[in-house]
Amino acid sequence: MERREFVKTALATAGIASGAAFGAEPDAKALAESRQEFYQLRKYTLRTGPQLALTQGYFEKALIPALNRLEMTQVGAFKLDIGPQTPTYYVLIPSPSAEALVTLDARLGKDTEYVKAASGFRDAPAAAPAFVRAERSLLSAFAGWPKVVSPKKEKRIFQLRTYESPSQVAHARKIQMFNEAEIEIFTRTGLTPVFFADTLIGPRMPSLTYMLTFANTAELTEKWAGFSADPAWKELSHRPGNTDAEIVSNISNLYLSPLSCSQI
Repeated sequence: MERREFVKTALATAGIASGAAFGAEPDAKALAESRQEFYQLRKYTLRTGPQLALTQGYFEKALIPALNRLEMTQVGAFKLDIGPQTPTYYVLIPSPSAEALVTLDARLGKDTEYVKAASGFRDAPAAAPAFVRAERSLLSAFAGWPKVVSPKKEKRIFQLRTYESPSQVAHARKIQMFNEAEIEIFTRTGLTPVFFADTLIGPRMPSLTYMLTFANTAELTEKWAGFSADPAWKELSHRPGNTDAEIVSNISNLYLSPLSCSQI
């Protein structure tokens, strides 16, 4: 099997598995839901100073326009407001194809408009690097929330949350909770999701990541209080096998705001 076909097949299979209980054979419904989106989540750790404007300019003038030409839309670009390692920027790149995200750098390198617009960032010298480090994760959307849903174009804040689990079985159980009940409780109690995704390739696995959006921190506090007090959530989260002590080993919670070039 050629490398490209191997990558495509392996990642498609992983995407199906993320929507089902661990160890279960994918059925016809799961196969249909394998069309759900994939995401590349980029993290750029920066230093205060010229790197900030250089990186924002790269996103706005080079990366996002090139992604749109590749029919990758609703690209999110965010700065970290509250969390470790500030300043840090994040980019969320949705695609219906995992292979397109795996081979993205090679495809961008063939885009002459991108190469020209990315000059100064892409080829920054060692004496003046464009960023400290860049990290990337490949994610697969949950079956219960298969595509990015962008909020209204108004002033917003975003919450990026990552749940790590102690085992693959525990991780699959937490995804099952979201798909079967937790996402519905989120939306019913007024929480506004942007995406939910399983980490296929990335650090600190097994893990899942999701993003919520709010008008401000006051709304964030209010909506989370309503969710925490919801009787259905209390019942679901206290069932044997569903408690955080059994299936969640660590939670990362970041507060972000969109950059001016963000399409989310």
